[in-house]
Amino acid sequence: MKEIKAFIHRVRAADVIHALKAAGFQHLTVVDVKGMLAALDAKEREYSLELGTETITEIKLELVCEDERLDQALKIIRQQGRTGQPLAGWVSVSEVQALLPIDGEASSAD
Repeated sequence: MKEIKAFIHRVRAADVIHALKAAGFQHLTVVDVKGMLAALDAKEREYSLELGTETITEIKLELVCEDERLDQALKIIRQQGRTGQPLAGWVSVSEVQALLPIDGEASSAD
Protein backbone atom coordinates (compact mmCIF):
# COMPACT_ATOMS: atom_id res chain seq x y z
CA MET A 1 0.00 0.00 0.00
CA LYS A 2 1.05 3.60 -0.55
CA GLU A 3 0.45 6.85 1.28
CA ILE A 4 0.18 9.97 -0.83
CA LYS A 5 0.67 13.40 0.74
CA ALA A 6 -0.25 16.36 -1.42
CA PHE A 7 0.11 20.04 -0.60
CA ILE A 8 -2.30 22.00 -2.78
CA HIS A 9 -3.93 25.40 -2.96
CA ARG A 10 -7.09 25.65 -0.91
CA VAL A 11 -9.17 26.77 -3.90
CA ARG A 12 -8.40 23.45 -5.67
CA ALA A 13 -9.15 21.17 -2.71
CA ALA A 14 -12.87 20.59 -3.39
CA ASP A 15 -12.24 19.53 -6.99
CA VAL A 16 -9.44 17.17 -5.96
CA ILE A 17 -11.51 15.61 -3.16
CA HIS A 18 -14.63 15.18 -5.32
CA ALA A 19 -12.63 13.56 -8.14
CA LEU A 20 -10.89 11.16 -5.74
CA LYS A 21 -14.17 10.19 -4.09
CA ALA A 22 -15.86 9.72 -7.49
CA ALA A 23 -13.02 7.35 -8.43
CA GLY A 24 -13.69 5.30 -5.29
CA PHE A 25 -10.81 6.41 -3.07
CA GLN A 26 -11.84 6.26 0.59
CA HIS A 27 -8.92 6.56 3.00
CA LEU A 28 -8.60 10.35 2.73
CA THR A 29 -7.68 13.04 5.27
CA VAL A 30 -7.68 16.79 4.67
CA VAL A 31 -5.93 19.32 6.93
CA ASP A 32 -5.42 23.10 6.71
CA VAL A 33 -1.70 23.88 7.03
CA LYS A 34 0.48 26.97 6.72
CA GLY A 35 2.75 26.77 3.72
CA MET A 36 4.85 28.80 1.35
CA LEU A 37 3.43 28.05 -2.08
CA ALA A 38 3.24 31.15 -4.27
CA ALA A 39 -0.03 32.93 -3.50
CA LEU A 40 -2.63 33.02 -6.26
CA ASP A 41 -3.62 36.55 -5.22
CA ALA A 42 -3.08 39.09 -2.44
CA LYS A 43 -6.06 37.75 -0.45
CA GLU A 44 -4.31 34.43 0.00
CA ARG A 45 -1.20 35.96 1.62
CA GLU A 46 -0.76 36.20 5.38
CA TYR A 47 2.24 37.24 7.47
CA SER A 48 3.06 34.71 10.18
CA LEU A 49 4.62 36.27 13.28
CA GLU A 50 5.59 32.79 14.54
CA LEU A 51 7.44 31.94 11.34
CA GLY A 52 8.60 35.44 10.51
CA THR A 53 7.58 35.17 6.87
CA GLU A 54 4.68 35.31 4.46
CA THR A 55 2.54 32.18 4.26
CA ILE A 56 -0.70 30.95 2.75
CA THR A 57 -3.20 28.42 4.05
CA GLU A 58 -2.67 25.30 2.00
CA ILE A 59 -4.42 21.96 2.09
CA LYS A 60 -2.48 18.87 3.09
CA LEU A 61 -4.28 15.90 1.62
CA GLU A 62 -3.34 12.41 2.76
CA LEU A 63 -4.56 9.33 0.94
CA VAL A 64 -3.80 5.64 1.45
CA CYS A 65 -4.36 3.42 -1.59
CA GLU A 66 -3.45 0.08 -3.08
CA ASP A 67 -0.23 -0.04 -5.10
CA GLU A 68 -2.10 -0.73 -8.33
CA ARG A 69 -4.23 2.42 -7.91
CA LEU A 70 -1.30 4.77 -7.20
CA ASP A 71 -0.95 6.10 -10.75
CA GLN A 72 -4.69 6.80 -10.96
CA ALA A 73 -4.67 8.73 -7.66
CA LEU A 74 -1.59 10.73 -8.65
CA LYS A 75 -3.13 11.61 -12.02
CA ILE A 76 -6.31 12.89 -10.36
CA ILE A 77 -4.45 14.97 -7.77
CA ARG A 78 -2.03 16.47 -10.29
CA GLN A 79 -4.74 17.29 -12.84
CA GLN A 80 -7.38 18.60 -10.45
CA GLY A 81 -4.81 20.46 -8.32
CA ARG A 82 -3.60 22.67 -11.18
CA THR A 83 -3.88 26.43 -10.75
CA GLY A 84 -2.26 27.69 -13.94
CA GLN A 85 0.98 28.50 -12.09
CA PRO A 86 4.21 26.72 -13.01
CA LEU A 87 4.29 25.19 -9.49
CA ALA A 88 0.89 24.63 -7.85
CA GLY A 89 1.93 22.25 -5.05
CA TRP A 90 3.79 19.09 -4.17
CA VAL A 91 2.99 15.39 -3.99
CA SER A 92 4.98 12.72 -2.15
CA VAL A 93 4.52 8.95 -2.03
CA SER A 94 5.57 6.61 0.80
CA GLU A 95 5.24 2.91 1.58
CA VAL A 96 2.62 1.90 4.17
CA GLN A 97 3.68 -1.00 6.37
CA ALA A 98 0.16 -1.67 7.70
CA LEU A 99 -3.35 -0.24 7.56
CA LEU A 100 -5.40 -1.43 10.52
CA PRO A 101 -8.93 -0.46 11.49
CA ILE A 102 -9.63 0.95 14.93
CA ASP A 103 -12.59 -0.94 16.32
CA GLY A 104 -14.27 -1.52 19.64
CA GLU A 105 -12.92 -5.02 20.09
CA ALA A 106 -9.55 -5.96 21.55
CA SER A 107 -7.46 -7.96 19.12
CA SER A 108 -4.65 -10.45 19.48
CA ALA A 109 -2.22 -7.77 18.23
CA ASP A 110 -2.72 -5.77 21.49
